[in-house]
Amino acid sequence: MLPKRLRQLPYVVHTNRELGLMLGGLKPVAYFIAISGREPDCLIRYWRMFDRHVGLGRFIKREFREPVPDRPQFQCRSIFYSLPGEEWRIDALRMLLAQPGAWSDDRERRFSELLGYEDWQNDYWLSRRGA
Repeated sequence: MLPKRLRQLPYVVHTNRELGLMLGGLKPVAYFIAISGREPDCLIRYWRMFDRHVGLGRFIKREFREPVPDRPQFQCRSIFYSLPGEEWRIDALRMLLAQPGAWSDDRERRFSELLGYEDWQNDYWLSRRGA
């Protein structure tokens, strides 16, 4: 279940709805991150549902594994699914996430745009993010 502050937004939050939104063409890309080998079973099952659509050509999948800073025994597993023709968003998300420095409102807006949120939704989110 979503936290109350997310349930009270005046728009549909993508969290836990990625698959349906992508199948409906309403979300261009989904992004998941977990520690490799420590992924919760529910997340693995969710990824398998996406993978079925990759096999059918409905989605493109890209997966990356990178060492966790200061924890060399762990790997960070990032999985991206996009609609065909939207793969550029995966590259843009990876570049955005790799930028050094503090997360800012500008980066938050760009991240949300790449995930498929509309400008008015980003305006609303950013105006209340610190609240």
